[in-house]
Amino acid sequence: MSGGQPETKIGRRGIAVAALLLTASALTLLRPASAFSQETELRGEVSESAILADQQRKARQLRAQASQDQNQPAAVADQDTASTTYQPASPGAVPDDDQTAGATDSIFDQPQATDDSPADTTAPAKPRRPSTAKQRAHDAKAGGKTADKKKARKKTGEATDNTTTAATAGTGSQADVTATDEEDANRRAVTIDSVDRQKLDPGAERTASIEGQKVKLEDDPFAAPGVKIGTFLFRPSLEQGLTATSNADSSSTGKSAVLSETALRFTAASDWRENSALITGYGLFRNTVSGQKINDAQGRIEGQLNVDLDNELRAIAKLGYEAAPESASSPDAIAGVTQQPLRQTVDGSLGIEKSVGKMRYALTGAVSHDFYGDAELSDGTTVSQKDRDSTLYTATLRTGYEISPALTPFTEVEAGRRIYDLRVDTDGFERSSTRLGARAGLELDMGEKLSGEFSVGWLREAIDDDRLAAVAGPSIDADLKWSPERGTTIGLTGKTTVETTTNAGESGDILYSGRLTGERQIRANLTANSALGLDWRDYTGSDGHDLILSAEAGLTWWLNRYAGLTTRVRTEKLTSNLPGRDYVANSIYLGLKVQR
Repeated sequence: MSGGQPETKIGRRGIAVAALLLTASALTLLRPASAFSQETELRGEVSESAILADQQRKARQLRAQASQDQNQPAAVADQDTASTTYQPASPGAVPDDDQTAGATDSIFDQPQATDDSPADTTAPAKPRRPSTAKQRAHDAKAGGKTADKKKARKKTGEATDNTTTAATAGTGSQADVTATDEEDANRRAVTIDSVDRQKLDPGAERTASIEGQKVKLEDDPFAAPGVKIGTFLFRPSLEQGLTATSNADSSSTGKSAVLSETALRFTAASDWRENSALITGYGLFRNTVSGQKINDAQGRIEGQLNVDLDNELRAIAKLGYEAAPESASSPDAIAGVTQQPLRQTVDGSLGIEKSVGKMRYALTGAVSHDFYGDAELSDGTTVSQKDRDSTLYTATLRTGYEISPALTPFTEVEAGRRIYDLRVDTDGFERSSTRLGARAGLELDMGEKLSGEFSVGWLREAIDDDRLAAVAGPSIDADLKWSPERGTTIGLTGKTTVETTTNAGESGDILYSGRLTGERQIRANLTANSALGLDWRDYTGSDGHDLILSAEAGLTWWLNRYAGLTTRVRTEKLTSNLPGRDYVANSIYLGLKVQR
C-alpha cells in the first residue's frame, strides 16, 4: 500500500498538469483575435525597423514560453494547496482580477511590441511566478521608460512608431488606445506606404503658403514684356528727345543746330513649334528746332523666315525695304540742293542649307534693287538720277567642315551681275558690271560666350565699259558677339561694300566699315553702352581715300519697366586727301524712351 501511494500522487499530478494545459489552450483559443489576412498589410515594402521589431517580439515570446514551462510544476503545487484567490502580501500590490487598480494582463496575453533598443531586449528573462505584483510594477516602470524614449525621439525629429504602453494609454482617449492596440497586434503593418497614414505631429512647423515661396528672379526685370498679336510677340519702343550738334548734316559745310529726334523701333518674333519668323523695323525722323534747316526721315523693315525641311535641309528667306536720304558726305552727293534726294532699296534672298555628316553646304541667291529720287537744287530746278538705278543679282556657295560643334571653317565663292536700268548713262558710259569674289572664314558657336563668324578674301567688279577700271580689293567681313562676363556684351562687325558712281571717268570705290560696340548692365535699371567706328574708303583709279573715325557713349536709366531716360554723346571726324571733304561733328542727345 505504501508503494502504491507515490504512484497515486504522481498520477494525480499528471492529471492536474493535463487539465491546466487544456484550460490554457481553451483560454488562448477563446481570446478574440483578428484574422491574419486582416492584420497583415499585403502591399508595400516592409521596412527594416518593422522586421527587426517582429524578430524581437518572437524572441520575447519564446523566452516567455520557456519561463512558463519551468514554472508550471510550482504553479501546479500551489494550485493544489491554495483554494482561494491569491492575495499578495507586498504593500500596494493588487489581485490579478482587479483591472481597475492598474494590474496588467495575464502572462498568457501576447507581449506588446515597444521601441526598446536591442540592448534592452536581449537580456534573458528571469524565472518568475505568473501575474506577481513585483512583475507588474516592473512592467509599469518599463512602460514609462518607453514613453520617455518616444518623447525624446520626437523632440530630435526622428521617426517613431504609433505605439503606446499601458502606462501612457490612460492619458489618451479610448479611440487612440484602440487604434494603437490594433496596429501593435501586427508589427509588419508598418510599411513604407503606411507612413502616409501616420498621425500629424502637432509640434511640427507648418509649411509656408505658395505666396511665401521664393520666386525666380528674371534675367532682365526691365525688359519689354511685349504684346501678343496672333502667333507673334510684338515689342515696340518709342524714343523722343533733343540733339544739340555742331554739324547738322555731317558735311564740310554743315552748321550747328538743335534737332528734335523721334525714333520708332519694333520687333515681332513668332512662337511656332518648328519653324520661326522674325520681323524688325525702325524709323528715324529729324526736324530742326533752331539752327540749320534739317527735315528728313529714314527707316527700314525686314523679315526673315526659317523653315526646316526633311533630310537635314533648311531654307532661309529674307525680304527688306529701306529708305534714307543720300548722305551729304557721300562721294556722289550733289552740291547746292535744298534737300538730298531719297534713296530706296528693296532686297531679298533665299538660301538652302544642307548637312551631310560633318560637311555643311549652303547656297544663297540674293537680289537688291536701288533707285533714287530727283535732286532739287536751290535755284528751283531738278536733276534726274535715273541713271543711278541698278539691280544686283548674286549667288553664293559656301562649303564648311564641322571640326567641333563650336568651330566650323568654311570657304565661299560669289558670282553676280549688276545691271543698270539705263545701259548707257548720261555721260555715255556703260555702267553694268560682273561681280566675282572668294572668301575663307570660320564660324564660331560657343553659346552666349562667343558666337558669329568672320572671313577674309577678295572681291572684284569688272565694268562693261573698257574705259573704266575694275573695282577690286580685299574683302573683310565679320559679325561676332563676345560676353566676357554676365551683363557685358562686346560686338564686332565688319563689312566690305562696293560703291558705284556715275561721275564721268570714275569707276567707284570700296568702303571698309568696322564697328566695335560694348554694352554693360551696371545695375538692373542702369545700362551703359559705347561704340568705336572706323571707315576706310579707297577710290578706284586714283590714290584718293577717306578715313572716318567715330566714338559714342551713352546711358539708359529705367524709371520702371515701361519708361526710361537716355542720353548719349558722339563725335565723328572725316579726313580725306581729296579737297572739300573734311569735317568734324560733335553732338549730345537727351531723351525719354518708352517701351511695351
